Amino acid sequence: MNKAGKKIIPYVGIMVMAACGIVATAWMGLLLSEDGINTGKPAGDEAVIQQHSGYRIKDEVTAFTLANVDGKKVSLADYAKGKGVIVVFTCNHCPFAKAYEDRIIALDKKFRPGGYPVVAINPTDAATYEEDSFEKMKQRASEKKYPFPYLVDADQQIAKKFGASKTPHLFVLQNTGGKFTVEYIGTVDDNPQDPSGVSKRYVEEAVNHLIAGKPVGTTSTKAIGCVIKWKDA
Repeated sequence: MNKAGKKIIPYVGIMVMAACGIVATAWMGLLLSEDGINTGKPAGDEAVIQQHSGYRIKDEVTAFTLANVDGKKVSLADYAKGKGVIVVFTCNHCPFAKAYEDRIIALDKKFRPGGYPVVAINPTDAATYEEDSFEKMKQRASEKKYPFPYLVDADQQIAKKFGASKTPHLFVLQNTGGKFTVEYIGTVDDNPQDPSGVSKRYVEEAVNHLIAGKPVGTTSTKAIGCVIKWKDA
Protein backbone atom coordinates (compact mmCIF):
# COMPACT_ATOMS: atom_id res chain seq x y z
CA MET A 1 0.00 0.00 0.00
CA ASN A 2 1.36 3.47 -0.90
CA LYS A 3 1.80 6.28 1.58
CA ALA A 4 -1.34 8.10 0.44
CA GLY A 5 -3.45 5.02 1.15
CA LYS A 6 -1.96 4.63 4.60
CA LYS A 7 -2.79 8.25 5.41
CA ILE A 8 -6.41 7.87 4.28
CA ILE A 9 -7.21 4.75 6.38
CA PRO A 10 -7.12 6.49 9.83
CA TYR A 11 -9.43 9.23 8.56
CA VAL A 12 -11.89 6.66 7.20
CA GLY A 13 -11.88 4.93 10.59
CA ILE A 14 -12.64 8.20 12.37
CA MET A 15 -15.52 8.93 10.00
CA VAL A 16 -17.03 5.46 10.55
CA MET A 17 -16.80 5.84 14.33
CA ALA A 18 -18.44 9.28 14.14
CA ALA A 19 -21.26 7.89 12.00
CA CYS A 20 -21.84 5.08 14.50
CA GLY A 21 -22.00 7.61 17.31
CA ILE A 22 -24.64 9.64 15.48
CA VAL A 23 -26.76 6.54 14.84
CA ALA A 24 -26.46 5.46 18.49
CA THR A 25 -27.48 8.94 19.66
CA ALA A 26 -30.49 8.90 17.34
CA TRP A 27 -31.62 5.52 18.67
CA MET A 28 -31.18 6.69 22.25
CA GLY A 29 -33.34 9.70 21.47
CA LEU A 30 -36.07 7.40 20.21
CA LEU A 31 -35.85 5.22 23.31
CA LEU A 32 -36.18 8.23 25.58
CA SER A 33 -39.04 9.83 23.65
CA GLU A 34 -42.48 10.36 25.19
CA ASP A 35 -43.77 7.31 23.27
CA GLY A 36 -41.12 5.12 24.83
CA ILE A 37 -39.25 5.44 28.10
CA ASN A 38 -38.79 8.48 30.30
CA THR A 39 -35.43 9.17 31.86
CA GLY A 40 -36.39 9.27 35.50
CA LYS A 41 -34.38 12.45 36.03
CA PRO A 42 -35.89 15.22 38.17
CA ALA A 43 -38.30 17.34 36.14
CA GLY A 44 -38.64 21.11 36.42
CA ASP A 45 -42.00 22.57 37.48
CA GLU A 46 -42.86 23.62 33.91
CA ALA A 47 -42.09 20.16 32.53
CA VAL A 48 -44.21 18.50 35.20
CA ILE A 49 -47.15 20.80 34.46
CA GLN A 50 -46.93 20.03 30.74
CA GLN A 51 -46.78 16.27 31.19
CA HIS A 52 -48.94 15.73 34.26
CA SER A 53 -52.69 16.38 34.01
CA GLY A 54 -53.76 14.89 37.35
CA TYR A 55 -52.80 15.62 40.92
CA ARG A 56 -49.85 17.91 41.55
CA ILE A 57 -47.60 18.30 44.57
CA LYS A 58 -49.56 19.32 47.69
CA ASP A 59 -52.92 18.48 46.09
CA GLU A 60 -55.40 16.69 48.29
CA VAL A 61 -56.38 13.24 47.01
CA THR A 62 -60.05 12.37 46.65
CA ALA A 63 -61.20 9.22 48.47
CA PHE A 64 -61.42 6.07 46.38
CA THR A 65 -62.47 2.44 46.80
CA LEU A 66 -61.34 -0.42 44.54
CA ALA A 67 -61.51 -4.22 44.49
CA ASN A 68 -58.50 -6.13 45.78
CA VAL A 69 -57.29 -9.49 44.45
CA ASP A 70 -58.57 -11.14 47.65
CA GLY A 71 -62.13 -10.16 46.72
CA LYS A 72 -62.39 -7.43 49.35
CA LYS A 73 -62.76 -3.69 48.83
CA VAL A 74 -59.91 -1.38 49.81
CA SER A 75 -60.37 2.34 50.42
CA LEU A 76 -57.94 5.18 50.95
CA ALA A 77 -59.86 5.82 54.17
CA ASP A 78 -58.61 2.45 55.45
CA TYR A 79 -55.23 4.13 55.95
CA ALA A 80 -56.51 7.13 57.90
CA LYS A 81 -54.64 6.06 61.04
CA GLY A 82 -51.28 5.81 59.27
CA LYS A 83 -48.78 8.49 58.29
CA GLY A 84 -49.31 8.07 54.57
CA VAL A 85 -49.41 5.72 51.59
CA ILE A 86 -47.15 4.85 48.66
CA VAL A 87 -49.54 4.46 45.72
CA VAL A 88 -48.11 2.53 42.77
CA PHE A 89 -49.83 2.27 39.40
CA THR A 90 -48.44 -0.94 37.94
CA CYS A 91 -49.47 -4.02 35.97
CA ASN A 92 -48.54 -7.58 35.01
CA HIS A 93 -47.43 -7.31 31.39
CA CYS A 94 -45.01 -4.37 31.40
CA PRO A 95 -41.28 -5.29 31.49
CA PHE A 96 -40.55 -2.22 33.62
CA ALA A 97 -43.26 -3.11 36.11
CA LYS A 98 -41.66 -6.55 36.38
CA ALA A 99 -38.19 -5.05 36.72
CA TYR A 100 -39.33 -2.85 39.60
CA GLU A 101 -41.55 -5.46 41.24
CA ASP A 102 -39.08 -6.68 43.88
CA ARG A 103 -38.07 -3.12 44.69
CA ILE A 104 -41.71 -2.15 45.23
CA ILE A 105 -42.14 -5.14 47.54
CA ALA A 106 -39.01 -3.97 49.38
CA LEU A 107 -40.47 -0.47 49.75
CA ASP A 108 -43.53 -1.91 51.48
CA LYS A 109 -41.45 -4.06 53.82
CA LYS A 110 -39.22 -1.11 54.69
CA PHE A 111 -41.83 1.61 55.17
CA ARG A 112 -45.02 -0.19 56.24
CA PRO A 113 -43.76 -0.45 59.86
CA GLY A 114 -43.11 3.30 59.80
CA GLY A 115 -46.61 4.12 58.58
CA TYR A 116 -46.14 4.28 54.80
CA PRO A 117 -47.44 1.04 53.23
CA VAL A 118 -47.65 0.37 49.50
CA VAL A 119 -50.97 0.19 47.67
CA ALA A 120 -50.67 -1.16 44.11
CA ILE A 121 -53.27 -0.33 41.48
CA ASN A 122 -53.56 -1.90 38.02
CA PRO A 123 -55.16 0.51 35.50
CA THR A 124 -54.41 -1.57 32.39
CA ASP A 125 -57.24 -2.51 30.02
CA ALA A 126 -57.46 -6.30 30.25
CA ALA A 127 -59.14 -6.35 26.82
CA THR A 128 -55.87 -5.03 25.39
CA TYR A 129 -53.52 -7.07 27.60
CA GLU A 130 -54.93 -10.44 28.64
CA GLU A 131 -52.07 -10.81 31.11
CA ASP A 132 -53.69 -8.03 33.16
CA SER A 133 -57.04 -9.74 33.69
CA PHE A 134 -58.28 -9.90 37.27
CA GLU A 135 -57.54 -13.64 37.40
CA LYS A 136 -53.98 -13.05 36.20
CA MET A 137 -53.60 -10.32 38.81
CA LYS A 138 -54.60 -12.81 41.49
CA GLN A 139 -52.03 -15.29 40.19
CA ARG A 140 -49.26 -12.69 40.09
CA ALA A 141 -49.96 -11.47 43.61
CA SER A 142 -49.95 -15.05 44.88
CA GLU A 143 -46.79 -16.08 43.02
CA LYS A 144 -44.84 -13.05 44.20
CA LYS A 145 -46.43 -13.07 47.67
CA TYR A 146 -47.39 -9.41 47.53
CA PRO A 147 -47.50 -8.04 51.09
CA PHE A 148 -49.71 -5.18 49.90
CA PRO A 149 -53.13 -4.83 48.20
CA TYR A 150 -53.23 -5.20 44.43
CA LEU A 151 -56.30 -3.30 43.25
CA VAL A 152 -58.00 -3.24 39.87
CA ASP A 153 -58.92 0.13 38.37
CA ALA A 154 -61.26 -1.39 35.79
CA ASP A 155 -62.64 1.90 34.43
CA GLN A 156 -59.25 3.66 34.75
CA GLN A 157 -60.85 6.61 36.54
CA ILE A 158 -58.52 6.57 39.55
CA ALA A 159 -55.43 6.48 37.31
CA LYS A 160 -56.79 9.46 35.38
CA LYS A 161 -57.49 11.40 38.58
CA PHE A 162 -53.94 10.82 39.76
CA GLY A 163 -52.53 11.61 36.33
CA ALA A 164 -50.70 8.29 36.05
CA SER A 165 -49.20 7.85 32.58
CA LYS A 166 -46.80 4.91 32.91
CA THR A 167 -46.52 1.60 34.73
CA PRO A 168 -45.02 1.83 37.22
CA HIS A 169 -45.91 5.39 38.29
CA LEU A 170 -45.62 6.24 41.99
CA PHE A 171 -47.31 8.78 44.23
CA VAL A 172 -46.26 9.28 47.85
CA LEU A 173 -49.16 10.59 49.93
CA GLN A 174 -48.89 12.13 53.39
CA ASN A 175 -51.79 11.84 55.82
CA THR A 176 -52.57 14.94 57.85
CA GLY A 177 -55.70 14.64 59.95
CA GLY A 178 -57.31 12.22 57.54
CA LYS A 179 -56.45 14.30 54.47
CA PHE A 180 -53.98 12.77 52.04
CA THR A 181 -51.77 15.16 50.11
CA VAL A 182 -49.35 14.37 47.29
CA GLU A 183 -45.71 14.83 48.30
CA TYR A 184 -43.87 12.98 45.53
CA ILE A 185 -44.70 11.92 41.95
CA GLY A 186 -42.57 9.84 39.61
CA THR A 187 -40.29 6.84 39.41
CA VAL A 188 -38.86 4.54 42.08
CA ASP A 189 -35.21 5.26 41.30
CA ASP A 190 -32.86 6.11 38.45
CA ASN A 191 -31.99 2.62 37.17
CA PRO A 192 -34.78 0.23 36.14
CA GLN A 193 -32.43 -2.27 34.49
CA ASP A 194 -29.91 -2.77 37.29
CA PRO A 195 -30.84 -2.43 40.98
CA SER A 196 -27.15 -2.56 41.93
CA GLY A 197 -26.48 0.48 39.74
CA VAL A 198 -29.02 2.76 41.42
CA SER A 199 -27.62 6.08 42.59
CA LYS A 200 -30.85 7.95 43.34
CA ARG A 201 -33.64 6.30 45.34
CA TYR A 202 -36.31 8.93 44.91
CA VAL A 203 -39.20 7.25 46.74
CA GLU A 204 -37.02 6.16 49.67
CA GLU A 205 -35.61 9.67 50.00
CA ALA A 206 -39.08 11.22 49.89
CA VAL A 207 -40.54 8.91 52.55
CA ASN A 208 -37.48 9.21 54.78
CA HIS A 209 -37.81 13.00 54.67
CA LEU A 210 -41.50 12.86 55.54
CA ILE A 211 -40.92 10.47 58.44
CA ALA A 212 -38.21 12.82 59.74
CA GLY A 213 -40.56 15.79 59.46
CA LYS A 214 -38.54 17.38 56.67
CA PRO A 215 -39.73 18.70 53.29
CA VAL A 216 -39.18 16.36 50.35
CA GLY A 217 -36.12 17.37 48.31
CA THR A 218 -36.94 15.98 44.85
CA THR A 219 -40.71 16.11 44.59
CA SER A 220 -41.15 15.13 40.92
CA THR A 221 -39.38 12.87 38.44
CA LYS A 222 -40.42 11.43 35.11
CA ALA A 223 -41.92 7.96 35.41
CA ILE A 224 -39.97 5.12 33.82
CA GLY A 225 -42.20 2.49 32.27
CA CYS A 226 -44.82 1.43 29.73
CA VAL A 227 -47.40 3.94 28.53
CA ILE A 228 -50.91 3.30 29.90
CA LYS A 229 -53.30 2.63 27.02
CA TRP A 230 -56.62 4.35 27.71
CA LYS A 231 -59.88 2.65 26.78
CA ASP A 232 -61.35 5.81 25.25
CA ALA A 233 -58.19 6.85 23.40
